[in-house]
Amino acid sequence: MKINYAWLLAALTGPAILISCGGKENAQQQQNPAAMAVPVNAYEVKAQDVTGTDTYPGTVVSLQEVELRPQVSGYITNIYVQDGQRVTKGQKLYEIDQTTYQAAYQQAKANLQSAQANLEKNRKDLQRYETLAAREAIALQQLDYARTSVQTAEAQVTSAQAQVSSAANQLGYSVINAPFDGVIGISSVRVGAQVSPGQPLLNTISSMQPIAVDFVINEQEIARFTNFLSNPKAQPDSLFTIALNNGEVYPHVGKLITVDRAIGRQSGTTTVRVEFPNPDRLLIPGMTVNMRVLNQDIGEQLVIPYKAVTEQLGEYFVYVIQGDSVHQQNVQLGTRFSGNIVVREGLEPGQDIVLEGIQKLREGAKVQVGAPQEPQQQSAPAKQ
Repeated sequence: MKINYAWLLAALTGPAILISCGGKENAQQQQNPAAMAVPVNAYEVKAQDVTGTDTYPGTVVSLQEVELRPQVSGYITNIYVQDGQRVTKGQKLYEIDQTTYQAAYQQAKANLQSAQANLEKNRKDLQRYETLAAREAIALQQLDYARTSVQTAEAQVTSAQAQVSSAANQLGYSVINAPFDGVIGISSVRVGAQVSPGQPLLNTISSMQPIAVDFVINEQEIARFTNFLSNPKAQPDSLFTIALNNGEVYPHVGKLITVDRAIGRQSGTTTVRVEFPNPDRLLIPGMTVNMRVLNQDIGEQLVIPYKAVTEQLGEYFVYVIQGDSVHQQNVQLGTRFSGNIVVREGLEPGQDIVLEGIQKLREGAKVQVGAPQEPQQQSAPAKQ
């Protein structure tokens, strides 16, 4: 049987030739770094004029606020103010039926007058007895009785004076006056309602000018705000401002007045209070606002797009372009605003960083840089 050796030789050498050709192509690709370079877009790091602010949710609170409750029993006979009215210190607000308390006051005054008259009589009797005792015209025992009567009468006068004071207080409690200037709320009672000491709540009065905003900070920020509090002159202008919920900026700036005395054991936070003028009553207790506090990112600062930043285990990095490769650079970030962020440490002006194509990069990776991206100009950024 004749064997076709030519066909067998071709079958054996064909795959070897293909493998040899493929190996040459792979070797050529490995020897050509440009063929493996990652295409990226670059961004040149530049400084911009910014005003960095940190934003905190805040609540408007009154510097003075009091619940009005009755201190005596009776029926409400008069309400002297309307709901939501501005009131001044000492102004009449509510009146409880005074009939019983007026009568008790008059009775106490009459008892006092009687006790005073009795005291005067006993003092005159004592003077006569002392004169007679000097002449040995009466027994000394009688003189002792007269002195005791005077002391008893003096005690009765003191007791009657105390009763007058108590009755006057009760009568005074029947009229409830404003303890300070402010605004009264919606009344919880109407004329004719029966009340007793402590019940029910009649109304609430709050001071409105000035007013305050409370917001919460974590314990890492306490030193910063404590420094503001201890060095008022070191505070920059417009340190504290408010953004209202309708997007408008409140026209007055605030002044730091206190940092709460303790840190919450569970939350690790504390409360800061800032005082604001409120001449037009735009701020109402209970209102929620955004407290904006200037931070260190003021003036010329390095700004980059936030999408150029990567995060690993709580640290932030950017890829700095060095020739045809990249270096992963750690950066310290500042205020974030819109799509940009301030870089406080880690970069220098003029450096090129990778803006697009980050997902395929690693330390030392080769890159093919496309057209550089122009920075976005921003003004008055605010931390979100």
